Order: sequence, then structure tokens, then C-alpha cells
Amino acid sequence: MSSLPAAIEVYPVHHLPILKAYADQLGLVSLINHYVPTERNVDAGTVVLGLVLDTLSGRSPLYRLEEFCAQQDTELLLGKALPPHALNDDTVGRVLDRLYDFGTMRLFTACAVRAATRLSLERRYVHFDTTSRSVWGEYQCAETQDLPFQVTYGYSKDKRPDLKQFVLSTLCVDRAVAIWGKPEEGNASDKTLNATVLSEIAQLLAHYGVQRGAYIYIAAAALVTEANLAALGDTLFITRLPATYSACGRVITEAVAHNHWEEVGVLAQTPPTQHRPGTFYKVAEGEVTLYVLNLG
Repeated sequence: MSSLPAAIEVYPVHHLPILKAYADQLGLVSLINHYVPTERNVDAGTVVLGLVLDTLSGRSPLYRLEEFCAQQDTELLLGKALPPHALNDDTVGRVLDRLYDFGTMRLFTACAVRAATRLSLERRYVHFDTTSRSVWGEYQCAETQDLPFQVTYGYSKDKRPDLKQFVLSTLCVDRAVAIWGKPEEGNASDKTLNATVLSEIAQLLAHYGVQRGAYIYIAAAALVTEANLAALGDTLFITRLPATYSACGRVITEAVAHNHWEEVGVLAQTPPTQHRPGTFYKVAEGEVTLYVLNLG
């Protein structure tokens, strides 16, 4: 009588092997371990990879990674067969503490620089923007303790002024690939955040091989202040002139009256469909003077 075959384990891996392939291409695990070495049974790079796969699987919480891995082929996705309890909350918490001590922004920059190089990302157009993230609860300690950012009330971009929030500022290249990001106070002003980024952007982009003046800065209308325009100097930029400036209405009126348009066509990179045809654009050139620089 022949022996019974070994049990067959089946896991719904979905898109996760593709994400693992990208992580391997970037050398994510080895890069994390280079900057955050540990002597524990599970290295920091593997824990970070597990968190990335967990997050991009559709789950929203970062805790209970152990439960997520119990339903996955860890040898396929993490490169080594690990029992689920090896990635319990205590292990993950210790790794997160180590990442914080090293500097999460430093670590993210190292990963982003490698991604920009290996994937040949377009780095000439740099897009800065902010978004607000609402939270539930009082967060009283966040207003009294010395924390990296304050959770408090502010202008809510997701239309929830009744909730406290924090602001996330990001700098993106190649359409929407973030190369820099930072949490800010819930009542932070976009005008002030633009000023901060402009003071650091040349040094930041130097890490990506982009020299001063070799990029175009793209930002929302909050960029248009006297201080920010002065900080831009010779840097080329694209933004929207706020409607609060009288010159905005004037140039629009003149463009319509002259009716001299240059057709630029469909700009969206997403292919149009029958129910969502691409928008066709026309542009007209105008000139405004907002501030006069005093060189005296």
C-alpha cells in the first residue's frame, strides 16, 4: 500500500508576488538591513517587506501582521519560510522603534533614490502638494506633548472640519511617485510649507542627481506669495494664479475677448473611453506683474 501524499497548502497570493518582485529589484530588504542592522531572529528588512505587502494587500491596519502572514506563503513572499508568530506585534514594534531612531525620512530617501535610479524615473518635473488626514478621538496628548507634529483642527481637504487632523506634504516625480514626504501639524499652512520645501529642495534633489535649475517646480495656488516667488529665484515653476488676485480675472477676460487660442489637445495620459472621453484643451498666453522686486 502506497503512502499518502504530503499535504498540499494553498494560499491566495493575488498580486503580492509582483510586489515582491519589485522589492527584489530595488533590493529593499538588504537596503533596510544595511541602515538598520539587528541581531534578532527576524531582520528589519524582512519585517518592513511584510508590512509593505500587508498594507498593499488591502488591509488598513499595520498591527496583526502575524495574522496576515498566517494566510500567506511566507517563503514565496518574504524569501524565507517563517512561522506567523515570528512576526508578532512585539517584533514589529521593536523594528518600528529602530526605524524611528535611525530616521524614517532618511531611510525613505535612501529607498526612493535607489528606486529613481533603477527604474529611471523622470525627475525634471517635481510636484509638491499636501493633503489632510482626519482622525477620530480627542488626541489631547498630541497637543501637550513634544511630538514631531500636532494633531489638531485645521482646514480639512476631505470636508470634515469637525475632526482633528494632521497634514501630509509630499514631493513627487514621474507623475505620482513620492520621493519625499513629511507629516505636518493639522493647522499647517500650504503657503508656509511651500516656503520650507523651497529652502531644501535643491539639496534634496541633489541626492537624485538633479542639479540646481534643472527641474520645474509644480505646486498648487498657495505657492503664489511674495516670499515664495522670491525664494524660487531662477527656478522654473508651474502653478495656478489664485482668483484672489485681480490680475487673474483680467487675463481670463482678455483671453476670451481676443479669442486667440493655441490647441494643445488631450493632456491626460489615461486613455479615454466611450463614457469618459478625454478633455480637449486650448491655451492662451498672458502676462501679469504681481510684485516689484526692490534691489535697493
